[in-house]
Amino acid sequence: MKTESKLMMACLAAAMFSGCASKPPSRDNYRPTLPPAYTTIEPIGGSIYQASGDVRLFEDVKARRIGDVITVLLQESTSASKSAKTSTDKNQETAIANPTFFGASPQFNLPGLIPLDSNRDNTLQQNLEAARAFEGEADSSQSNSLSGAITVTISDVLPNGNLVVRGEKWLTLNQGEEFIQISGIVRPQDVGTNNTILSTQIGDARITYSGEGVLAESNEMGWLARFFNHPVWPF
Repeated sequence: MKTESKLMMACLAAAMFSGCASKPPSRDNYRPTLPPAYTTIEPIGGSIYQASGDVRLFEDVKARRIGDVITVLLQESTSASKSAKTSTDKNQETAIANPTFFGASPQFNLPGLIPLDSNRDNTLQQNLEAARAFEGEADSSQSNSLSGAITVTISDVLPNGNLVVRGEKWLTLNQGEEFIQISGIVRPQDVGTNNTILSTQIGDARITYSGEGVLAESNEMGWLARFFNHPVWPF
């Protein structure tokens, strides 16, 4: 029994510490996708047109193939607020008069009291009173804003023509690093003539903005404080 209890406590502690540990960002999922290798065609004689050339006279220069780059203009702004208030109040009063039997109201003596004590109502009359009240209030608000630009690469082209993009940008500062990671699905029609697209036009977007190093660690809660603030902790 003691062995099972120790094993259970060890598993619980491991679960708490694993939940407290911060997971580093995965960079493998945001590595740039390189375009497939193209076979070189030997030039064929011709002063105006050559089969080995890739000249499109009626198309603008937009990213549309795997490995092409698109500049994403970050214009994210979110705001949310929520408030709730509950108040209840209930009062109850019940009075039971002394009953009358055969034209007389019964009176009786309680043990340890003077018979028919004039200071007490030694009858069957009862009075019940109850009062309950509850009041609760909650208020929450959150706002986020992110602006900037990041260039991503096309990692895949879907059968319907939509483009799967992903990419990241790392900035090395004096005491650490900051990074932006983004991935999602882009419609070719939404890509501008300057090969840019707004972040609000990316479907299934996943945008991460965080940092590593001394400055980021100074804003994190210590492992022992996270242990006592873990949801599994019963107190």
